[in-house]
Amino acid sequence: MPKKGNRKRLKFRAGDVCSESVTVADYADADPAVVKSGRVKKAVVNAVEKEVKLLCGLEASQGAVEEVLSSAASVKADALDSSDDLDPEEDGENETKVARKKKNKRRKESSESSDGKEYPMDIWEVLASYIRPEDVCRFALICRNAWTVTCTAAFWTRLYRRHYRIDVDLPFRLQPDSIDRMRCLRARVIRSLFHLYEPFDLRVSKIPALPESTPTTLLNSKCLLFWVRKVTGTRPEALWEFNFKFVKQGHSKNGCAKSLCLPRQYEDVHMNPDSDCYMLQVTTLNFIFTPVVMGMTLTLFTINVSTDMRHHRVRLLFQDSPLQRGKKRGDQSGTQVVLDPVQSVRLMDWWHPQYPSSPHT
Repeated sequence: MPKKGNRKRLKFRAGDVCSESVTVADYADADPAVVKSGRVKKAVVNAVEKEVKLLCGLEASQGAVEEVLSSAASVKADALDSSDDLDPEEDGENETKVARKKKNKRRKESSESSDGKEYPMDIWEVLASYIRPEDVCRFALICRNAWTVTCTAAFWTRLYRRHYRIDVDLPFRLQPDSIDRMRCLRARVIRSLFHLYEPFDLRVSKIPALPESTPTTLLNSKCLLFWVRKVTGTRPEALWEFNFKFVKQGHSKNGCAKSLCLPRQYEDVHMNPDSDCYMLQVTTLNFIFTPVVMGMTLTLFTINVSTDMRHHRVRLLFQDSPLQRGKKRGDQSGTQVVLDPVQSVRLMDWWHPQYPSSPHT
């Protein structure tokens, strides 16, 4: 008897699926000396079964044989998977080829999807007329043309006129006559929206008088201005308001941001001298003598409970030079400002309605 290890299986090609290529040697009762595999391959059985069904029907003609031959290409993939007569090396090569084809196909699809379509500027200008104030940033991130539309003076002018209400009491610098000026137009429109646009107005009104935690925004900021103001209100005793204007150090001003640069003709529109500035407003019950800290850098800012356990205590520490990033100053020497007792602490951005205005903004 022949050894099982010496048996060789016949290789099947998908192009051989037709009645003329199927021989008696492909059947189970064939002579083992002729066919040593001992069984018929699945792809051949499926092809023959399909051909028999076509020949037995009403459409049995030469066209049926041609249909079987044309189906050979679709059977080719099944034949490669189902035929177990290929060597392991050939299987590995086929798998590598298939993997490469899939990878190339994915690359082609990704490159085609990344191309996209570029719409003209007029379409983005029309769409910009329906953008809500809180969605301006999202709209500008769609593409470069959308961002360019948000840089124009026409975009900010239309945004202001769309939300302007005559019944709202606006400061003089935010009246419609002032909006016609190109210089600092964007900053004036944003400040106006915190008076005119209800969602922005509610956002400001919900800011508590005392923050829940000590703000860290002012650390390593430079004090530009400092002034004290006496406030008279419903209380019989007057309150004292200590105002500190800070600017963030190490931040770039308006202009180029990475690869995007403002169009030259709209640089005045986006100009904002207070873009990196904050104002710290501390209201106390008594007048407190404070040293001069203008030009110095804030390195420590804490808000604690006062000694009487009824109010708060604010401590500010100023140094002559800013701290390096990632490093802490070991010594606590410097100019210290302690405000106690404190009634309220407010940290205001440049767009806040109570932020002090400059002649240009």
